[in-house]
Amino acid sequence: MVDRRLPVLVGSAQLLEREADPAQALEPIAMLERVAREAAADAGAAERMLADADTVCVVEVAGWYPQNAPQMLAERLGAAPVRQYVTGIGGELPLTAVNRIADEIVAGTTRVALIAGCNNLKTLERARKARLKLDWATGGSGEPTMIGSRRHGSSEIEKAHGLATPPTVYPIFENALRARRRLDLVAHRSHLGAMMSRFTEVASKNPYAWYPTARSPEELTTPAPTNRMIAFPYTKYLNAVITTDQAAGVLLMSADAARSYGISEDRWVHWRGGARAAERAWYPGERADFASCPALRAATQGALARARLHTDDIDLIDFYSCFPVAVEMACEMLEIDEADPRGLTLTGGLPYFGGPANNYTLHSLATAFDRLRQGTGKTALVTGNGWYLTKHAAVVLSKDAPDGPLEAADPVDVSSGPPPVEITAEARGRATVETYTVLYARDGAPERGVVIGRLQEGPRFIANTPDDREALESFVAVENVGRSGSVRCEDGRNRFEPS
Repeated sequence: MVDRRLPVLVGSAQLLEREADPAQALEPIAMLERVAREAAADAGAAERMLADADTVCVVEVAGWYPQNAPQMLAERLGAAPVRQYVTGIGGELPLTAVNRIADEIVAGTTRVALIAGCNNLKTLERARKARLKLDWATGGSGEPTMIGSRRHGSSEIEKAHGLATPPTVYPIFENALRARRRLDLVAHRSHLGAMMSRFTEVASKNPYAWYPTARSPEELTTPAPTNRMIAFPYTKYLNAVITTDQAAGVLLMSADAARSYGISEDRWVHWRGGARAAERAWYPGERADFASCPALRAATQGALARARLHTDDIDLIDFYSCFPVAVEMACEMLEIDEADPRGLTLTGGLPYFGGPANNYTLHSLATAFDRLRQGTGKTALVTGNGWYLTKHAAVVLSKDAPDGPLEAADPVDVSSGPPPVEITAEARGRATVETYTVLYARDGAPERGVVIGRLQEGPRFIANTPDDREALESFVAVENVGRSGSVRCEDGRNRFEPS
């Protein structure tokens, strides 16, 4: 018989509102309640199970500011949870929360847990355009415990030079990895299109995908009025889509609790292991190597080790895919072919399924649970990352129970990789480019080049390039990693002039 304290997933639900009028769209608490009730119905013991929940976790909802979201949700469900959790900011945090709660189940401090999250940024966008004030419910007494933090991912010097958001930062990793792999610009563009086209094919078959449309490699990588350049080398179709209205929820409980509700073991999916890790260099500009991600490797290998499995033992994979380099880096760190026949996404990925703020990995986890329960595989690996390949979490699920007791949890705070590289605020002299990108205006014109490089004497700097259009178009037409030039500081910003 399965150990009574083994964590099992027993129900999941997902929700998509694509064309809702902002005046009539479900508000956050209504979305959370709906996926909670549908997850319980999916498990087969709806009202009783929700009322018994001793742990409720709500993934942070962008643009909604209740005092205590887990308490609000619990009141609607008739529950009185002992533990109330919210997450901070980060795409990995739903998995981090699941891992924490699973370990509490193993320890015997949690019996029945609900984890739910939603995203309403499309409704917020539509309301802003319509000049409509949304009267979303707030409240909840007490203060929940936070999992993670709200620490920002960019330093002040990075922001000053244009590296302030995921669409502007991820290209610096992409360009570094391309140069490391010795791909020319044309071959690289073809490579990106081929890899991400396979993601669109998965999204096209997913009823919960925001953009269920299969696209060719050329459609994804060729700039067009509907697919403008965002930041070199990424077009719009290679960027995560964050303005969606989506929600997901899962029920995680002990095997003992699942039996008490009469849930058949053939409908259980076992949590087999999880881990998380963060880069020692929190800010992207301070990474020692832009073409490597040791924290991603540490988190994923840690989860697999706890599950006593290897990557070859995994049937279903969902790598966090906010931008192509996140997928490439996962393959690089885990030595998995990017054309692996298992596929690298279960949902269709954040640019096509949707990248709903902090909550994507709850969707990928729910999808993995459904696939395993349907029998399309026996094991699944789901990963997530927060900010800029900064912090990572991984979960391993299995249709089969582990052969023995689960190993004790690893330390909560795990750091990986070399220490931060110091950045000089005022750079002057001869220099070499380590990585770079060019940011584009909405009309498709290049407007700002960003370089991270080293002075001849060794210190690292961040700088902008000349900003006239002809210079920027020439800059993106060639490989610039390793290119020499000179840098100077003026008006509080560094300026790099390529040779």
